[in-house]
Amino acid sequence: MPTIGELAARYRSGEATPTRVVEAHLRRIEALDPKVHAFVTVTRESALAQADAADKRFRAGTPVGSLDGVPLAIKDVICTKGVRTTCSSKILENFVPPYDATVMTRLTAAGAIMLGKTNMDEFAMGSSTENSAFFPTRNPWDLARVPGGSSGGSAAAVAADFAAGALGSDTGGSIRQPAAFCGTVGLKPTYGRVSRYGLVAFASSLDQIGPFARDVRGVALLLQAIAGHDPLDSTSTDVPVPNYLAALGQGIQGLRVGIPSEYFIEGMDPEVEKAVWDAIEVLKRLGAKTEKVSLPHTDYALAAYYLIAPAEASSNLARYDGVKYGYRAPGSKDLIHMYGRTRAEGFGQEVKRRIMLGTYALSAGYYEAYYGKAQRVRTLVRRDFQQAFERVDVLVCPTAPNVAFKLGEKEDPLQMYLCDVFTIPVNLAGLPGLSMPGGFTPGGLPIGLQLIGKPFDEATLLSAAYAYEQATPWGSRTPALT
Repeated sequence: MPTIGELAARYRSGEATPTRVVEAHLRRIEALDPKVHAFVTVTRESALAQADAADKRFRAGTPVGSLDGVPLAIKDVICTKGVRTTCSSKILENFVPPYDATVMTRLTAAGAIMLGKTNMDEFAMGSSTENSAFFPTRNPWDLARVPGGSSGGSAAAVAADFAAGALGSDTGGSIRQPAAFCGTVGLKPTYGRVSRYGLVAFASSLDQIGPFARDVRGVALLLQAIAGHDPLDSTSTDVPVPNYLAALGQGIQGLRVGIPSEYFIEGMDPEVEKAVWDAIEVLKRLGAKTEKVSLPHTDYALAAYYLIAPAEASSNLARYDGVKYGYRAPGSKDLIHMYGRTRAEGFGQEVKRRIMLGTYALSAGYYEAYYGKAQRVRTLVRRDFQQAFERVDVLVCPTAPNVAFKLGEKEDPLQMYLCDVFTIPVNLAGLPGLSMPGGFTPGGLPIGLQLIGKPFDEATLLSAAYAYEQATPWGSRTPALT
């Protein structure tokens, strides 16, 4: 299937039409998604209607932009007016939002077409998409393996050519880690760069919406459409949005690339480590200057995250009580009984685990010892990055310490949490981070290369990623899914 950039050119030349492209994607979803399970909901009729409207715009010579007629998949944590938004949870299984998230409003204005809503770890809590209340998603490169999480459905949909691009959300690595496992490009923008209005909250100080695509250009085009200040989101920052496409192709001669010592740890998959060092050599050949840097508080980031994120989740998920919307347990004898049964039946095990962790961390007598201390560690992590960026322009490191693992392999929650050890610090500091294909194992599984940038400097990240992508063959490989 064509990339996002190729589609725009083909539509303008008349080589393809949005309707034919959307129909081709829908046929592929119908044939192959029963194996992958990337989608919770497929919006066939509305997608075809949007494609027909795009056809008419191209025939009239009035396309609305570079995303006009581009078929996308949307993570089911982003509100879509008139289309159910489940967060892959029983408690929201039949919830239909009365409004669109700001990112959906902007994509619609750009002419993009939603093919459906993608599966995820329930309420974005997980690293494998095995925590979905409905079904696990499988990795298109090996159907016995996980696609990563929590945006596993979006990453798998792009990898399997079910959609030209997708949106996900990233709270502790939930875009970058599945992008690494599925061999796609995924970007977590700077906190505040993209509106969170209409994103169902997990941890409000960490959540960020971002794009997936098969190549860096596609990610740049999607970010261009959704970035920018939104008065409906009080955490949205009023910072000018540069031309991300113009940043591509400028080369990286003289770019200062930092290599964080703490991100090359004992126990990391040796194939992953070798691929990242090989990628660093490619960046050097392209003209980048590399130097080692230290992020000394990295060892404490994981523990801090698993206090801050559950604490915020405990607060955010208190709204799901069976009163105004969502699942309500039948047969309750009184209000308190109904609250308890609704939440016991509606939430999965991982969500309950994090709510209890967060509630404990916020409880009287423990708030300062746990949540308060974690916030101070967060400040130290942010200062580490600030000091590193006084010397370098970007950081390069692995996205995850391992490649995609088999379904059911990591039953211990702590083992699962360690999958995000290289992504979580970026969320704590609010920085932009990008994962892209950085090689393959001898067995044919994708390896993720992570680039981390300064606040609101996604343009430099995209420029460096594009230069590396053009110099390597990894992005041209696709899974043999038939």
